[in-house]
Amino acid sequence: MKKFRNVFFYLATIGGFSLLMYWIVQKGKNLELGRNIPIPKGGTNQWMEFVTSFVHNLQHPLAILLAQIVTIVFTARILGWVCKKIGQPTVIGEIVAGIVLGPSLVGMYLPGFSSALFPAESMNNLQFLSQVGLILFMFMVGMELDLKTLKNRAHEAVVISHASIIFPFALGIGLAYFIYQSFAPQGVQFLSFGLFIGIAMSITAFPVLARIVHERGIHKTRLGAIVITCAAVDDITAWCILAAVIAIVKAGSFVSSLYTIAIAVGYVLVMVQIVRPFLKRVGELYPTRENMSKQVVAIFFLTLILSAYATEVIGIHALFGAFMAGTIMPESTRIRNILTEKIEDVALVLLLPLFFVFTGLRTQIGLLNDLYLWQITGLVVLVAVVGKFLGSALAAKFVRQSWRDSLSIGALMNTRGLMELVVLNIGYDLGILTPEIFSMMVIMALVTTFMTGPALDVIQRLFKQKSSTISEEINQLRKFKIILSFGNPDMGRSLLRLANGLIRKQNGNTSVTALHLCYNNVLHHYNMDDYESESFAPVIHESELLNQPITTLFKASDDIDD
Repeated sequence: MKKFRNVFFYLATIGGFSLLMYWIVQKGKNLELGRNIPIPKGGTNQWMEFVTSFVHNLQHPLAILLAQIVTIVFTARILGWVCKKIGQPTVIGEIVAGIVLGPSLVGMYLPGFSSALFPAESMNNLQFLSQVGLILFMFMVGMELDLKTLKNRAHEAVVISHASIIFPFALGIGLAYFIYQSFAPQGVQFLSFGLFIGIAMSITAFPVLARIVHERGIHKTRLGAIVITCAAVDDITAWCILAAVIAIVKAGSFVSSLYTIAIAVGYVLVMVQIVRPFLKRVGELYPTRENMSKQVVAIFFLTLILSAYATEVIGIHALFGAFMAGTIMPESTRIRNILTEKIEDVALVLLLPLFFVFTGLRTQIGLLNDLYLWQITGLVVLVAVVGKFLGSALAAKFVRQSWRDSLSIGALMNTRGLMELVVLNIGYDLGILTPEIFSMMVIMALVTTFMTGPALDVIQRLFKQKSSTISEEINQLRKFKIILSFGNPDMGRSLLRLANGLIRKQNGNTSVTALHLCYNNVLHHYNMDDYESESFAPVIHESELLNQPITTLFKASDDIDD
């Protein structure tokens, strides 16, 4: 009965109000008298009107932007997956996706499709969205820097990282002297051109480097700790130098830029001495996800936006402000995780690929159409590799690292990736780089990032470490080996109890290894240690109760299945 009443009420309501609306519409037609209202014609014109309307909708700026995003994200994910499968950073696939969709491939062979998908009038929308993605990305890069670690290893890190900057910077200015007459835009001073070529040679992609270090499982070694610290110091120093270079370029001379630099120094002091303690206090009052309200999150994000706005107005680019905002966030790993989780997927998956394609649309490899231009491209790559690799390796050897570690540091510091593209686009926007030199530099960024993995493999083969003694190897071979692979820490504890019950009577003739794997994209290097400690704490506690020695093994990977 109740069901019947509900159906009756539903039909009566819908039917009654439909009749009421029909009656009002009919009465409303009487109000049209005296108005010049065109009457739609019947026949085939209605179909043509639909087609015209459909085509108009396809060409609407919002529809074009959405189509661009779908195409860009799909292509970037596919090529990123391919690069991951061949052991390369996914950023290489995303950079290649930009070049593929740009005039170098799709624009050359499918010009009609390219002009329809990326019309000139839509570039501003694409650029603004990509800049938002870059601001969020630089904010995360700033949060990934562990300032406590920098303080603990500051001495060696400063020597290596600053040598890895000044050496390629000097070589870059020398290269600029060689190519200035042929490739510098008209009206650009040599100082501006030389400084930008120098800083472009000096960049290290800290996020990509950190991923490679963790993927190879060397983040717990002395080498991993030193190279991550060096890359972090390199990042901070290079961005400060870039801010000064932008100020000099915009001002036209070093003396004129001093006003901008002075204001920028004042901005940094305010952020460090006033804003940072305030945010630290906010983090202490709201330390967990449960009590961090939207108002608190708004405080952190407003700090990001205001910082980016301030540096853009000052004249040292909004990206520096975003980076600075990330470095002054509360040091609590939990808070940084919360902020990262809120923006990471949108920034890295949705918005950042737009920047790669926007860069790819500017990259015209077809302009490099003769042997001389490719020789200059080779020279650019050579200067970049020699400057960064040798500068880092020799400095590492000077602070008494082994040759194996020194060369590994050089190979890792030579990684450029996304950070290089950021610098190149700033130079292009300022009119410092021509399309030809811009394309050469993009190729250099690809080559130096691609060669990192193979270079590390070659170094490891050349300096292959031998086992200390044969007797230890024989002793290990005689042992029964048990590996406990777990996800949930409580499951690891249960597995250890089971294993202990099976091997209790083996009189120490067994070795137990507890293995925990996690996906690389859910962690950042600054919270790897905390996550590892939390994962193994129950297992280690159980091993102490059972008096069962264990070896713990933790690794973050992009592809756990393989």
